[in-house]
Amino acid sequence: MPIATQAITGDDKLSSLNLDYLLVRQTSKTLIENLSAEDCSLQAEAFVSPAKWHLAHTTWFFETFILLNSVTGYQAFNSAFQVLFNSYYNGIGEQFPRPKRHLLSRPSLNEVLKYRAHVDSAMMALSLSQQELLKDLIQLGLHHEQQHQELLLMDIKYSFFQNPIFPVMSDKPNWTNIESVGSMKFIPYSGGLKKIGAGSENEFCFDNETPAHQVFLENHALADRLVNNGEYLKFVESGGYEEPSFWLSDGWSELQKPACKKLPLYWQVIEGKWFEYTLHGLKPLDLNGPVCHINFYEANAYAQWAGCRLPTEAEWEVAAQSQAIPETREVGLWHAYGLDDQAPLSQLYSECWQWTQSAYQPYPGFKAPVGAVGEYNGKFMCNQMVLRGGCRLTPKQHIRSSYRNFFYPQDQWPMAGLRLAKDQDK
Repeated sequence: MPIATQAITGDDKLSSLNLDYLLVRQTSKTLIENLSAEDCSLQAEAFVSPAKWHLAHTTWFFETFILLNSVTGYQAFNSAFQVLFNSYYNGIGEQFPRPKRHLLSRPSLNEVLKYRAHVDSAMMALSLSQQELLKDLIQLGLHHEQQHQELLLMDIKYSFFQNPIFPVMSDKPNWTNIESVGSMKFIPYSGGLKKIGAGSENEFCFDNETPAHQVFLENHALADRLVNNGEYLKFVESGGYEEPSFWLSDGWSELQKPACKKLPLYWQVIEGKWFEYTLHGLKPLDLNGPVCHINFYEANAYAQWAGCRLPTEAEWEVAAQSQAIPETREVGLWHAYGLDDQAPLSQLYSECWQWTQSAYQPYPGFKAPVGAVGEYNGKFMCNQMVLRGGCRLTPKQHIRSSYRNFFYPQDQWPMAGLRLAKDQDK
């Protein structure tokens, strides 16, 4: 996409890091092109955030961890933003309450965009020597912003879904219905001592992907594709949500809550027909498409109903290591991955994230970075579950076998589905 570098830098020669910076920052603005200022202020629940807040918080990261710490004479755009747009960094100071982010009508969206321009100008003014010294932090900030680009889309989808007119964010469909799908096959994988995690050969990784280490796996098999809507509908219609033997105790407790609809989040029944809400509006349910927006408890219950289990994150990663990452194709505001992939496991990085049975814990030897930036991942390694792969909203720079996503087991709003696994005899 075209980027007006001259307006920001006044320099014909840009470093590769500057180019990366401009591309990531421009992408965030592109995501809101079809949104109004009112849209960008929506926060339907405490677990999602307004698009405006995402735009400001990612800017706060660069200002707080780089400009205020390392650039002599830098003037903060607005000192109040240090509190308003601090997400969870206790080492930095106070944070505005997350459930009340929708109350921040001021600063306006226009003011937030001015804030971004102010910080961008200062970042682009860094000398090459400053960039080299700060390279790791700048790269972390860029990947942090890409994480928030994905979250922004999932968040606005959830907030739009509360509107009975089912708003359309993009009128450019990013996929067509799958005409047919073969019966699910299970691909066997041998056990033994395997290596997982990111090592020094990786250009970038988050700290929670390290250190690389060995794990022991038993013989197992993984489904060659994701569970689809038609298969999940059979689970629903057969009373899967009513049978406690399929459910973990906490999952069964979630089902008893009055607000629980006992369906994937965006499924709707209208005049006896099934529909699914998407960023392109309400669409007839594609029975061959992968089921999406289910929580860990639902994924685990379906696996039990199907006589299978969820894979461990190590099983998933070892299998993914043996397959090349497919080429991407641009589809509107996001990308699709490997839709025609003929490798043993299809949909590894496309469609939706895949729940695993692995709790989100530190790898052996993990050490969080010193200082407030060490709060990025380490302090969340409790009470959450690991997801692997990617979804249609995932930036392509985050597609790799070692990437560890994580959410709470009750979360439905992430774009998450499931792949089945089985134990194999030795």
